[in-house]
Amino acid sequence: MANLDIEQTRNQARALLDSRIESVTTLVRTRQRITDLKDQLASAEREDKRAYVQATRDGWSPEELKKLGLEPAAAGRRRKTQSKTADPAARQVDAPQPDEQHAASLN
Repeated sequence: MANLDIEQTRNQARALLDSRIESVTTLVRTRQRITDLKDQLASAEREDKRAYVQATRDGWSPEELKKLGLEPAAAGRRRKTQSKTADPAARQVDAPQPDEQHAASLN
């Protein structure tokens, strides 16, 4: 059996780990940058909303601002979409069944 050099093996293993650590470090840095930019965007959107409200308080109408290309920020108009029930059977619970419809029409 060949002699194994423990130090050489440890150095090789460390080099492999170092490259993996570097890639995950880069990933963490980019994710943090995204988080920071999202925070900056949220702050800028709040400032924009305040400035728009102030402009309307100062006498500008929404129509006038729109003519100037200053519509309300899209972020303020976003609506959350409601998720629809994925189970078709669950959607039919409230719907009358054919027998119930027939019985109701006889009354």
